[in-house]
Amino acid sequence: MQQRLALLHTSPLLVPVFDELCRAELPEVERYHMVDESLIRNTVRAGRMEKATLRRMLAQIGVAFEGGATAVLVTCSSIGAGVKVARELFELPVFRVDEAMAARAIELGSRVGVLATVRTTLEPTAQLLRASAEAVGKEVTVVEGLCEGAFEAVVGGDGARHDRLVREGLLELAERVDVVVLAQASMARVLDSVAAEELKVPVLTSPELAVRQIREALSRSSEESVVALPA
Repeated sequence: MQQRLALLHTSPLLVPVFDELCRAELPEVERYHMVDESLIRNTVRAGRMEKATLRRMLAQIGVAFEGGATAVLVTCSSIGAGVKVARELFELPVFRVDEAMAARAIELGSRVGVLATVRTTLEPTAQLLRASAEAVGKEVTVVEGLCEGAFEAVVGGDGARHDRLVREGLLELAERVDVVVLAQASMARVLDSVAAEELKVPVLTSPELAVRQIREALSRSSEESVVALPA
């Protein structure tokens, strides 16, 4: 069966990022992108993911499956908690962009830094890290860092200010932890402006790890399908 991946974004800026990754890591998988900026804007405005936003997210996922997708990736960490509900409603796989990153982070250290540009992403990511650690029986300390003003800058079209604030926050947080995770996929580009010698600890971003997780999951699914076919 032809695999089809739908990517649900809350910003058009993420489309080329994930398109390039999917082209490299999932060349045999058809893909299409869905963008609904209201999901993140309403969440930031309310300070949390409201039920109305969750319903809209679930509706978008439903549309993706009705359109022929065999899997969906939710690329926004601020609405990532809704993936748990989606998995209870849909039989086909729904992936959360930051799950693979969280699992890798707790493997790398006991003091994990999480950096975000909005609190509505910072808190869910920190919760995910703690839950991931608890699931494997490991004690971790999560150190939170918030880049004040960066989100407003990028929404206002000032990408340079966003990148500068994130870079400064990253370098400061990295001095206090064993590993840093960038809570939003849109922050990954900032690493291009940071020299390797400036960072003493690993820095993880979600896009590449998420796409690789999907590649492995879809590969297992295809192998199981082959095994299940009659002789």
